[in-house]
Amino acid sequence: MKNKWIRLVTVMAATLIIMLAGRGISLIFSPEPAEKGALLRGVLAAARHSPTPVAGPDWVVKDYLIPNPYSRPQTPLSQVNGIVVHYVGNPGTTAEGNKSYFEQLAQTGETYASSHFIIGLDGEIIQCIPLNEISYCSNERNDDTIAIECCHPDEGGQFTEATYNSLLRLTSWLCQSFSLDPSSDVIRHYDVTGKECPLYYVKNPQAWQQFLSDLSAFDPET
Repeated sequence: MKNKWIRLVTVMAATLIIMLAGRGISLIFSPEPAEKGALLRGVLAAARHSPTPVAGPDWVVKDYLIPNPYSRPQTPLSQVNGIVVHYVGNPGTTAEGNKSYFEQLAQTGETYASSHFIIGLDGEIIQCIPLNEISYCSNERNDDTIAIECCHPDEGGQFTEATYNSLLRLTSWLCQSFSLDPSSDVIRHYDVTGKECPLYYVKNPQAWQQFLSDLSAFDPET
């Protein structure tokens, strides 16, 4: 009789766990299909110890998004294996304006989008998400990369000199902080999905190679 009750309790507990897991996964999978694999890995990563938070440098403005399902889900990064560079795709807009767009998604729910950092036209840098959480920016690489969005003055997508210099400085700092190789662990959004982002550096691959070269030679003390 005792063994019978033990088996019954075990079956009931297993059923409850499956039901709760099913509810959780159904909620997590609300984003687009391309996001589902990354989100599932993020859910599994939550059961492990998330990466130790890394505080950003004092030359970065920390203005975190309010936690919400659409731009800051607070899903832990499984680890940091790379940095993905993007462009905002909205010519002439500011870093603050793009950060506000991410913030407003909590109310509009129109899509899932965000980035760890946004670099403005004058080189200002806003950090939107802590470095131990995912952002909705790089599709299936959301769960193991840091995302940087860059503003640009026109539709060609080329960064201003100030934006470019800040991108070098920030990316160099991230590579040092997470022990990444600047020549191989820094990629474009294009390298993940084939999307033409950042546009100028997809249309001009030699310019991207120059950026990687500048990054490898960058001296953070200058």
